[in-house]
Order: sequence, then structure tokens, then C-alpha cells
Amino acid sequence: MPRRFATSIAGTLCLASFIALTGCGDSEPVVAEQDSTHAPLPGPQQAGGAVTDMPAAPGPGEVPLAGSAPPPPPPEHPPVDGVAGLPPLEDNPEAGLLATPPPAGAPDPQAAPAATVEDPRDVLRRYYAAINARDFATAQAAWIEGAGAAATLAQDFASATSVELTVGEPRPAEGAAGSVYVEVPVTVTTMRADGSRQHQAGRYTLRRSQVDGASAAQRNWRIAAIDLRDAVG
Repeated sequence: MPRRFATSIAGTLCLASFIALTGCGDSEPVVAEQDSTHAPLPGPQQAGGAVTDMPAAPGPGEVPLAGSAPPPPPPEHPPVDGVAGLPPLEDNPEAGLLATPPPAGAPDPQAAPAATVEDPRDVLRRYYAAINARDFATAQAAWIEGAGAAATLAQDFASATSVELTVGEPRPAEGAAGSVYVEVPVTVTTMRADGSRQHQAGRYTLRRSQVDGASAAQRNWRIAAIDLRDAVG
């Protein structure tokens, strides 16, 4: 009885093993899941394009293969006339572009410079230099119109061998009736042919015009009057 029971158990186990092996042979092969990290790189979207969708050449002139065009660079100068950021042209195109206007209150570099007024002392220096050179016509031209005469000057300095002039600081100028007057203190030493010396002190009065329409010569200082007195040398 026991032997028959053992034989039955052994047969049952063999049948179960056969069924299990048969089930394993019919199963489909297992395919491993593909690793996404090893996926191939994307190809170009059009012929000749770059893999990274960037332009083939750097610079703002080429539009990328994907996306919108980059914004244009800012203008170098802010717009002045609202057209393409360019400053306005002058009426005469050959003159070029208008220069940036100077700030308010600043002097205009294109404005004509103001006429400079000659130092009245220089007029007196030239006057006596002409006398020492015996050029009495030039000396007479230092006077205002109608004052003095070359013949009178030649007579006054006929015996003079040299004249020495010393000028002081001019007094403040004063205006009257379209003219400006200034007084210049002087000392004059005259050496004569007989060896004598005459020392004088006083002042010269010079005048110039400041009315509209006055000529350049009228705006220069001219001798209007003289007041010299003998002084102890």
C-alpha cells in the first residue's frame, strides 16, 4: 500500500513539471524599454540648416530657421526730425548737416566776433613815434577830423631832436551824444637842438564814435584835445 501511494505521488509531480515547462515555452520574449537618454539628435528642419536651429552665419542680417527675427539694433543718434533718426539737413544740401545747437546762454561759435577797441594809450605812442620820425602827416592823422595840421606840428617840433612820452592809466571812459571820451595822463620830455630840455605834464582827451552806422575809422580813438603844462623835470 505505501509503495503504490509513493508511485502515485511521483507521477503527479512529473505531470505538473511538464505542464509548467510547456507554459514557459509559449511566452513572448520580453523587450527592454529603450533608454531615452540615447535617442538620436533631431535633424535639420530644411536643407542646409543647422541642427540647433541657429543661423548658419552670425549677425543680425539672417533670420533663424525657427522663431521670429531679432530686433534691430538701436540707432547711434536719437531722432531729431523723426525720420530714420537723422538730423535735419540745411536748406543748402552742399553745406552738410546742421551742427548741434549750443545750449541756452552759450556764445554762438559761428557768430562774428565783436570788434575790439584799441587801447587809447597806443594811439598816443604812435603819435609821438611819428613826430620823432619827422612824419608829421601820420602824426596829424591821429587827431579827429578838423583838429590839428601837419604844418602846425612841423612848426611846433621844428627845433626838437627827440620827444619822450610816458603814459599813465586811462581814466574811466564817459559817453555823450553818441561819442565816448577818455582822458589819458601823460608826461612829455622834449630835447631841443640847443641842448635844452622841456618837461611837461598833463593829459590828452581822446574820442571815438559809438553811433549806429559809424565807420571803422570813426570807432577808433582819435585825439580830441591836449592839456600840457610845464613841470619841473
